[in-house]
Amino acid sequence: MANSKRDLFLKRRLRVRNKLRKQADGRARLSVHRSSKNISVQLIDDANGVTLASASSLEKDLGVVGKNNVEAATKVGKAIAERAKKAGVEQCYFDRGGFLFHGKIKALADAAREGGLKF
Repeated sequence: MANSKRDLFLKRRLRVRNKLRKQADGRARLSVHRSSKNISVQLIDDANGVTLASASSLEKDLGVVGKNNVEAATKVGKAIAERAKKAGVEQCYFDRGGFLFHGKIKALADAAREGGLKF
């Protein structure tokens, strides 16, 4: 039986999350979500179940409200790197969810790395 696009996405997301869970050593997780209109990212401490920092293309001060393109992803990546430094986080795992590491997701990751995050 053929899997739907959504089923394949969920399978991919669980596969990525389980690999991260196996190697978890207390580092935070940088979780990315991409919708059709926006992109958002959270820095999550799984040990305590707390969000340490977050950034989204919905924030007015980033100047990309309602945009979901590589430029918006780059600005969100830079913003999360700055906020992670303020929260005292330098190293984390990159949780791309079920999204392929390509295009907007790659642009966000590269911008976060340039901002000083290591993953």
